[in-house]
Amino acid sequence: MRPTGLLADRTPPPTDMVGPGDILDINIYEAGVALFAGSGNASGQAGQIGTTPGVQVQKLPPTRVDDLGDISIPYAGTLHVSGITIGEVEAMIRNALQRLSQNPQVVVSLSQAITNSVIIGGEVAKPGRLVLQTNRESLSDVVALAGGYRGNAKDLTLRITRGGSNVDVRMNDLIDNPGLDVRAYPGDRFILINNPRTYSVLGAPGRVEQIPFSRSTVSLAEAIATAGGVNPGVGNPAAIFVFRYIRDEQGNEVPIVYHLNMMKTGSYFFSQRFFMQDKDVLYFGNASANQPSKLIQLISQLFSPILTVTSAVQTVQNSRN
Repeated sequence: MRPTGLLADRTPPPTDMVGPGDILDINIYEAGVALFAGSGNASGQAGQIGTTPGVQVQKLPPTRVDDLGDISIPYAGTLHVSGITIGEVEAMIRNALQRLSQNPQVVVSLSQAITNSVIIGGEVAKPGRLVLQTNRESLSDVVALAGGYRGNAKDLTLRITRGGSNVDVRMNDLIDNPGLDVRAYPGDRFILINNPRTYSVLGAPGRVEQIPFSRSTVSLAEAIATAGGVNPGVGNPAAIFVFRYIRDEQGNEVPIVYHLNMMKTGSYFFSQRFFMQDKDVLYFGNASANQPSKLIQLISQLFSPILTVTSAVQTVQNSRN
C-alpha cells in the first residue's frame, strides 16, 4: 500500500476526451447534392434545416467507440478516435467526407461518457459510475457527488486505485488537511471502507483491551485515561510505553518505542501533545519490581531506538516552526 503523499495531483484531460465505450451522437449537415440523401435520419428521412434550401441533416444511429478506440462512419470507413476531443472527431469525419460531399458539416456530442468517469463503491449512498463534469472534482467532491458517506468520518478509509496502485487516505484527514484532497482523475476507482482506528492496551493498566478512537485525534493523555490509568499497586507510572511502526526514508516500516515517565510533572503536559496512531500499543510496566530502568533496558534489547515522549513532541514542534 503506497503512502497517501504519493498520490499526485495530476493535470486532468479535457472533459470531452473520447475513449473506448463512449457513445457518440453524430449529425452530418450537407448542402447541395447530399451524400446521405435518401438514406434516412432518426425519423427515416434526411431532414431539411429551417428555411435554408438544399441543406439536409443526417442523424446517424448512436455510435459506440469500440475496444480498439475506433468508430465506423458510412462512406468514411473506420476512424480511430480514442484519445482525441469531440472537436477533433468532428474535424476527422468532415475531412473524410470532404471529397464525397459538398461542404459537409459535422456535429458530434457525447451521449454516454465512459472515459471521463470514475467508479465509486463501499460506504456511500449512491455507488456506481460517476461522470466528472468538470475534471476539477476533488476526492471529497467525488464522495459528495455519490450521495455522501455513511457512518462516521473518523472510521472511514477512502481507497483510491490509480494506474494499478492503491492509496489509502482517511476521510477525516481529507477534512482536516486540504492538501491531501487532490483532484480525481478519469479512470480512478474508489471504495470507501469502514475501517475504525484502534490502539491496544497491554501490561498493567486499569483495563486491557483494544480501544477504538473516540475522535479523529486521540492524545496519549486521553488514551491513558480511557484505559483507566495506571492501576495502583500493579502498574508503574514511570514505565509507560507506546509501541509503533513508522516509515523510514526508504519507505520501510521499522518499529519504534516511546517512553513516558508520569512521575515527572512535565510528562503530563507533553502527553497532551503526543497523539496516538492506528494500531499503536500502549503498554504499562508492572510495578512488582518497581525498577523501570530494568524494563527499559530489556525493551532496548528488542527495539532501537527508545525515544522519550518529550523528545518526540519537541521534534514535531520544531518541524512546524
